[in-house]
Amino acid sequence: MEEKLNISVVVPLYNEDESLPELHEWITRVMRDNKFTYEIIFVNDGSTDRSWNVIESLAERDAHVHGIKFRRNYGKSPALFCGFKAAQGQVVITMDADLQDSPDEIPELYRMITDEGYDLVSGYKQKRYDPLSKTLPTKLFNATARWVSGIKNLHDFNCGLKAYRSEVVKNIEVYGEMHRYIPYLAKNAGFDKIGEKVVHHQARKYGHTKFGLNRFVNGYLDLLSLSFLNKFGKQPMHVFGFLGTLMFIVGFIAVVVVGAVKVTHLINGTPAPLVTNSPYFYIALTMMLLGTQLFLTGFVAELVSRSSSSRNDYQIEKEF
Repeated sequence: MEEKLNISVVVPLYNEDESLPELHEWITRVMRDNKFTYEIIFVNDGSTDRSWNVIESLAERDAHVHGIKFRRNYGKSPALFCGFKAAQGQVVITMDADLQDSPDEIPELYRMITDEGYDLVSGYKQKRYDPLSKTLPTKLFNATARWVSGIKNLHDFNCGLKAYRSEVVKNIEVYGEMHRYIPYLAKNAGFDKIGEKVVHHQARKYGHTKFGLNRFVNGYLDLLSLSFLNKFGKQPMHVFGFLGTLMFIVGFIAVVVVGAVKVTHLINGTPAPLVTNSPYFYIALTMMLLGTQLFLTGFVAELVSRSSSSRNDYQIEKEF
């Protein structure tokens, strides 16, 4: 049986042809100095520059280099998913291709996984070389992510420099734009020994950033989705049924109020106001309709959940 590699370095990239040779040389030097067995997996996310030509050239000279090429730009999460699927190392290291992540951090990240028993170690760029327009929203985003995920010890969820035990990347599904929340995905899969390491952040040497402010809006929406799926993904009726029942009860109470007012006037022989003149009539109508729709949504969601092939997909750590 072939011995497993020490490290797989997964590098997702988009239009980074200028930085790739320098990054490859840097990673190679660190690996050789520390006598690691390794592979470098470059995932070309539909680049329109010469990135793939550079990767092919590097692979011809170095058997440790492997490449994955997408036909078009899919995003960082799909690139990481395919890189994780191909990785053969005991420890998987991810880093960005723009040289802002330092490969010199790899030996200590590896040691924290293998010696200290962490499932995942995330980099923390404590001193950043980014403009204020990027650092301030990032701080707010990370504070929200800590609160929602319950992972209080992480300061930089979105740092591209991370280390994982192989079992972690093989048991999580990174999709959409969920690469920001890989620690949360790992925690939900039962890998809760998550650590952090302060890492060196370098100013971008080539090209320009690929991320705009829209990532913060998308990030919050993804966080809400992930939180909802974690709590109610296998039992959607618990949330939709509860909300539907609550709204239906409010609507029913409003109906009782409208009916009681009408009956009181009739008993007393006084002119009864039109039901449609009462605001409670419209509250009742709206709430009962919404309640019914939410209840039916819960039933449909339960049917979808029961039909899912992953409905009984549980993380089993050991079995005899």
